[in-house]
Amino acid sequence: MASREWRRSAIPAAPQSGSDDCAMNGKIYASLDEAVADIPDGAQIMFGGFGGAGFPNNLIQALARKGAKNITAISNNCGTREGELGLMFKNNQIRHVIASFPGPHANYFQERFAAKEVTLELVPQGILCERMRAAGAGLQGFYTTVGVGTEVAEGKEERLLKGQRCILELPIHADYALIKAHQADELGNLTYRLAARNFNPIMAMAAKRTIAEVEEIVPVGSINPEHVMTPAIFVHRIVQAKGLCYAG
Repeated sequence: MASREWRRSAIPAAPQSGSDDCAMNGKIYASLDEAVADIPDGAQIMFGGFGGAGFPNNLIQALARKGAKNITAISNNCGTREGELGLMFKNNQIRHVIASFPGPHANYFQERFAAKEVTLELVPQGILCERMRAAGAGLQGFYTTVGVGTEVAEGKEERLLKGQRCILELPIHADYALIKAHQADELGNLTYRLAARNFNPIMAMAAKRTIAEVEEIVPVGSINPEHVMTPAIFVHRIVQAKGLCYAG
């Protein structure tokens, strides 16, 4: 099966503008700036990445250049110096963040937080994943024992289930997900490289619109269906960013 020659399609012409209708094949964008051009102020955005791997650093830079403000960011951490989300905190573009580990090197987040210029909802890492997964699966919430009796439980419904205290956690949705993948085909099917997979597939499912920066775009049929990690139905825009990196 692995050696089977999958059916391929021709590469369509380049887009003339950044709109979805005009983009190549409806999804492939010529530049990072075009891919984020319509993200408005006040958007709720998920950012993939964990431990330095799988961050959409090039899309983050493009969003920083665009100057979008009052962003609600959902991410595992809050940047590493000027890397990852650090640049957007430096520019004061984020007003609220939902994260599980702000991080010891999140200098610009720490400055904004101390100045009360940004608010934080701290979520246990597994619960962060599950709340996003619930959004992608269409669930209205779930009960968990994690966080019972702590600040995490404040303001949340509590029930006794099978003799254990549980709190209700609600799904986390987003207007956009900015993710990093290794390879995409022209339809938007994605693969990831090793640990860079992390939160990216879950976020792609939980957002209204997913924008993926990828190392390589290949013809339809080049990726074995058994190797697809994020199906194209969850991906709305693709932009190649091979060889680019964040300044930090």
